[in-house]
Amino acid sequence: MSLQRITIIAAIILLGLCAWLAKATTGFPSALSPPKTLPAVTRIDNVRLISMVPGAQEVQEGQSVLIVNGEIAAVGPSASLASPDNLSTDDMQIIDGAGQTLLPGLIDAHIHLWDEAELAGYLAYGVTTLRNMGGMPLHGDLIKRIEAGRILGPDLATTGPILNSPGPNQQDIHQIVSTAEEARAAVQAQYDAGYRSLKVYSNLYREAYEAILSEAERLDMSVAGHTPEGVREQGVPHMRPFDITFEEVLDDGFTTIEHVESIAWHGLRDQLDEEKMRALASLIAQSGVTVTPTLIAHDNLVRVAKSDGAYLSRPGTQTLNPLVSRIEQRTYEFWSNADPEAREAPRAAFYLKATGMLHEAGVPLIAGSDAGIFTNIPGSSLTRELELLVEAGLTPYEALAAATTTAGPAIGFADRGQITPGFRANLILLTGDPLNDISLVERPSAVMIGGVWLDEEALANLHKAARQTSTLRTARRLIAMLMAN
Repeated sequence: MSLQRITIIAAIILLGLCAWLAKATTGFPSALSPPKTLPAVTRIDNVRLISMVPGAQEVQEGQSVLIVNGEIAAVGPSASLASPDNLSTDDMQIIDGAGQTLLPGLIDAHIHLWDEAELAGYLAYGVTTLRNMGGMPLHGDLIKRIEAGRILGPDLATTGPILNSPGPNQQDIHQIVSTAEEARAAVQAQYDAGYRSLKVYSNLYREAYEAILSEAERLDMSVAGHTPEGVREQGVPHMRPFDITFEEVLDDGFTTIEHVESIAWHGLRDQLDEEKMRALASLIAQSGVTVTPTLIAHDNLVRVAKSDGAYLSRPGTQTLNPLVSRIEQRTYEFWSNADPEAREAPRAAFYLKATGMLHEAGVPLIAGSDAGIFTNIPGSSLTRELELLVEAGLTPYEALAAATTTAGPAIGFADRGQITPGFRANLILLTGDPLNDISLVERPSAVMIGGVWLDEEALANLHKAARQTSTLRTARRLIAMLMAN
């Protein structure tokens, strides 16, 4: 073989490798390609409607929903709901709901998103709105691509990178600040990068935390996350109080406080005391702050421990990000060998009771799954969270409200979570009644996202696409974020 031919073959191989690497690091599954054309109008007829509109009947039979340009235009009895005049058949799509249940698309208010393929998993399970709770440049780019219609995905909001100080809960992906000067600079940098919501974490020193609050107010940025505890001195919390008490944080303007286990740790100083929890729930209710319990996050730890690790291989875990799973190996090993009865199982039972107490006290609760980390599967973990909210004492309708009506405004999407004129057409169609069995939301027969109708075939393709996460794409993004921090 001539040298020239060898050179040509080598060049072709190199170009092929470059093309593969480019796709592996920047591409996304074809199932997330938006449709080339959309009907201007869609009418969904003959549905059993759970509109989630406050004050409306929980269920309305024989309803139709009219969607115009991705927005709900009208809702009413199927026999009386007219379509706009002067429409050709090419401009209109009519869907027979066949008596199935139509409800708003679900909102997962606490996730960690690493790769485009995970968007497919959320859509396949009827989760049409997301709040990412740890920002990377990926997320701002994804929001622009979704809003411009260049990629199909749930509506997405994100906080900036997690702000924390050195301490036992410090992680490599956190943006570490210790002084007021560092904190102010970090907040300004996040604002300049396009973030408008901050996530704070539990180790934050008082000086840094107060500076974050001050800068957030100056820049009109919202604050959510773990309640900061200050410096963790020896003996905290059992022998001495936290540097920053939980009560101090309640009037600091958080949009949401995350994790009921963090509330028990910080607010009760790790005492599983029901009487004290009731009193704390009353204080939280008086403050008006919304809580994201994320019961599933701790519950999954217990499930892994009880199964000696077998739960880590249940169906659906193939959609977990492969790079994140590799990073989590030590955590997997720890919980696979842990004795759940010694400490964590009693805590799981208490967290359920605590969530019920928060609900009884009138604290607004929203559903978040912490999906994307540990073994929390994108999409299906939200159903597990809803099941746990029902177990905690919410009715199925109240649990659905936590993932629709209440969640939308709490995370900055005021026109999500209801089926009513003027709201975005994010919908799921179910066989059966989720008010009798909340678990049914995990298996939608169809999903609509911003007017795009995804039937059973499309959902099946999305389930397949959810397995196409890329280690290379994720690694490139994590490296870029770590270098920026």
